[in-house]
Amino acid sequence: MPPLPPLPRFARRIAPALLLAVAAGALARQLQMPLPWLLGPLLAVASLRLAGAKLECPNGGRQLGQWLIASALGLHFTPPVIAELAARAGPIVLIAAGSVGIGLLCALVLLRWAAVTPATALFAALPGGASEMVVLAERGGAAVDRVAAAQALRVALVVLIVPFVFVHWAGNGTDLLPPPAAAAAPATLAVLLGVALVGALLFARLRIANAWMLGPIAAVGALTAGGVALAPPPAWAVNGGQLLLGVALGSRFTPSFFRAAPRFLGVAAIATGLTLLLCAAGSWLLAALSGVPLPSLALAAAPGGMAEMSVTAAVLHWSVPLVTATHVLRLALLTVGGPALCGLFLRLPVVQALAARPNRRCP
Repeated sequence: MPPLPPLPRFARRIAPALLLAVAAGALARQLQMPLPWLLGPLLAVASLRLAGAKLECPNGGRQLGQWLIASALGLHFTPPVIAELAARAGPIVLIAAGSVGIGLLCALVLLRWAAVTPATALFAALPGGASEMVVLAERGGAAVDRVAAAQALRVALVVLIVPFVFVHWAGNGTDLLPPPAAAAAPATLAVLLGVALVGALLFARLRIANAWMLGPIAAVGALTAGGVALAPPPAWAVNGGQLLLGVALGSRFTPSFFRAAPRFLGVAAIATGLTLLLCAAGSWLLAALSGVPLPSLALAAAPGGMAEMSVTAAVLHWSVPLVTATHVLRLALLTVGGPALCGLFLRLPVVQALAARPNRRCP
């Protein structure tokens, strides 16, 4: 009897990952975890991946999740909210600029204790978009595998830590509440998703970073700011987007993830903790000076992914526009100014002194 043909990749790796994610999300919801449809799939998929299971996120799964989530986030940019954002432009700029300084400080930590090149330390520490930092690392001659690992670890740690801290510390907010929920008919939902898709494809065509997040927010947000009323997507669509993000994040981990460079990843984890503490301290100081609610500023400053932090703000009813605008500005600063920042970092005397230390073996 001839051997049975192997199952297709979808049946072997993708479908089990999605089924596991659904079960993990439902369990996390029963356990009343914050962001259950994001954290449940992330923890479940990452755990089994580290144990050797060959689970995978579907191709384009992260982009699909971003599209669904960004479609809902764009609805927060109503005319009153835009006016409120203009009044809070100062804190937004300060947080985005301050994140650059914090990234430089944490890069020095990596350079001192992780035995990597200055360029690798910089792009591994900057709290920008993970994929964008990897691209800049490749152009700057850094160790791409180290940068990708550090960025994945940073986002995962922040996503796992921040929601729990906010649930037990700040709870649900009342700052710039989202638009009231309404039942969306299939036709109105199609309009919303269609507008968001056009924005995503346009941004992708223009090669704008994080196109599947920024494009839908820009397209839907522009209509909302112009007074066009669009019905919000149903809860299952937003939860499905979170689930796909969780699977995508969890799929980044493999059995060799921590074995490849345990010292480097250990220092990267410490640097992420330092970044969180510095962001929290800066947010507290800025909240005292500006009067903007501390939880909103803390989420805006958190060094996690834009999609994940914006979702956290939406679920906990803190200022989604403030958080999203700050992360967009930070992403723009680090993506556009990354090469110039790298050149400046390499010329710093302290960087040159650390890089010239004897017995350094840098990947």
